[in-house]
Amino acid sequence: MRFLTLLVSFVFGLTLLSPVLAGDPTAWIKHTIYEGGNCQTAIAGDFTGDGLVDVISHSSGQVHLHIAPDWTHVVLYENRMQQCIHSEAMDVDQDGDLDYICARYNPGLIAWLENPGYNSSSENKAEARSEWKWHLVDDQVHGIHGLLVGDVNLDGHADLIANSAQPVGEFPESVVWYDRIGVETGQPWKRYIPANQDAPGLSHYLGLGDVNHDGRPDILTGAKGGPMAEPGSGDWFAWWEAPDDPTTKGWSKHLISDDEPGATNLFVVDVNGDGKNDVLASRGHGSGLCWFAGPDMKRTNFGDEQIAPHCLAIADFDGDGDIDAATCAKDSMTTAWFENDGSGSFRTHQLDDAQAAYDIRSIDMDGDGDVDLVVAGQASKNVVWYENRMSE
Repeated sequence: MRFLTLLVSFVFGLTLLSPVLAGDPTAWIKHTIYEGGNCQTAIAGDFTGDGLVDVISHSSGQVHLHIAPDWTHVVLYENRMQQCIHSEAMDVDQDGDLDYICARYNPGLIAWLENPGYNSSSENKAEARSEWKWHLVDDQVHGIHGLLVGDVNLDGHADLIANSAQPVGEFPESVVWYDRIGVETGQPWKRYIPANQDAPGLSHYLGLGDVNHDGRPDILTGAKGGPMAEPGSGDWFAWWEAPDDPTTKGWSKHLISDDEPGATNLFVVDVNGDGKNDVLASRGHGSGLCWFAGPDMKRTNFGDEQIAPHCLAIADFDGDGDIDAATCAKDSMTTAWFENDGSGSFRTHQLDDAQAAYDIRSIDMDGDGDVDLVVAGQASKNVVWYENRMSE
């Protein structure tokens, strides 16, 4: 295993100093974190323990740590055979800092990089770091196009969920989740199969939430379909109902819709404020977004002008108490957020028309109390973040 440390400073002078959308009173500001390679995924969090939000991205076979506030760039790991298509952050070893989890699509591989810990008083965190150690989670699940951290078994500890989109191997066209308890003492991750060979059509991203209000988190995914899938097997959103014991195979599949060309991302959230959980989704290999009103799952479309919105984030971006949405469409190159009026009617605010993405995250990047956006630019070969300035 070879670790390289490369130091490159990207100062905030790269920031765009004018609103992305001129004349928009709710303007956001675009900042560049990194340029130089096709970036499939980026995750934000305080990886260096100084209270500032850093970013870890993956491009050109390398895992990059971008250290706030100047985005000092460090290569944590390099192996060009391990292209990472999605990532998450979790304190895997329970030592108080965030570790990095990444997944390769096919042949499937999930690994985590162990955060060595940082001295928060150090003036140069790039030089102060020690090696991030590589650990295997699983290499028996193939076609991984989504990772999700959440508490599946309600034991108070974060678990990891992944999909198995390919019709090969021991767990074809399935969804799996992993219990990390014991990993810190050298035990392997425990794998469970809630969707057992009943998720065909090239599944993509994942959701976790209590769809039916029984007190247990259910697992959701969508399948993009298209020419690479078995005819008639994709273009759907569905959820798997959690049993009393989520370690069993007794999860029940419920179809949300089978008329969703390019179905990918989805979240469980109360969109219209009626106290019932809905599903908010995007068609990342098609066009537009939609939401399904629970419990009957009647669909409402919005954002139809977004072509291939391959990523989706939700948050209360305008601070009015309801959940809004955001995406960066990889084909139309448009970044937008969608203002919810509280009843599930969404108004589009375009932020950019020159940014592509596979991945988007909602997080308060600058500690000012509102929610910003981090975008991993695939075709645009960059990592950027959009500063939310609506409260100013």
